[in-house]
Amino acid sequence: MIDALVIGASGGIGRAVADEMRARGGCVTTLSRAQDGLDVTDPDSVARLMGALEGPFQTVFISVGILAPEGAAPEKQLSAIDPATMARVFAVNTIGVAQLISHLPRLLPKRGRSVTGVLTARVGSIGDNRIGGWHSYRASKAALNQIVHGAAIELGRSHRDAVISALHPGTVATSFTEGYDPKHGKVTPEAAAANLCDVMERLTPDQSGGFFDYAGAEIPW
Repeated sequence: MIDALVIGASGGIGRAVADEMRARGGCVTTLSRAQDGLDVTDPDSVARLMGALEGPFQTVFISVGILAPEGAAPEKQLSAIDPATMARVFAVNTIGVAQLISHLPRLLPKRGRSVTGVLTARVGSIGDNRIGGWHSYRASKAALNQIVHGAAIELGRSHRDAVISALHPGTVATSFTEGYDPKHGKVTPEAAAANLCDVMERLTPDQSGGFFDYAGAEIPW
């Protein structure tokens, strides 16, 4: 039995991951905007709710993010970049998640393996970007990947067996991807959750700070 924490558990992927962890025998604590009023753009909300948690958690999964603010859409051209829209995307996807990650040192066990999976996206890869567009979302995820990489270095000094990695779930059939129909199709939240849990179970401390997809393959930065 492991103690697990899923943040963003009211979303399609977060909810499915929490269910998958329970099915694997985990004792799962959840935190979300819908259930607990978590607002990652409000430092007081993050400090209050994260500060009330009592670890240690052997597994943490963070599934927080937006594609674009309500009423907006990912940019198809540079001319569509709007500073306020970009700031909102970064406030949630990068700064908000960074605040959550900043609480990990207190919540993870000092000794023994722990794993934290942070949901990012392949489109945050600079090396894999061949079509452009989606500037705010891509940039926010690339910045989050850097936060994860830096967190791995710091955690490695105090929590030698801790693993934290950026994870790409594939294209998952949730409200997040509604209206987007890629040629390769979509997977169900349940299938994505099983894949992500498999990857987290296999990750080792020497892979901490890496960027991996749903099959455990490394993604270029």
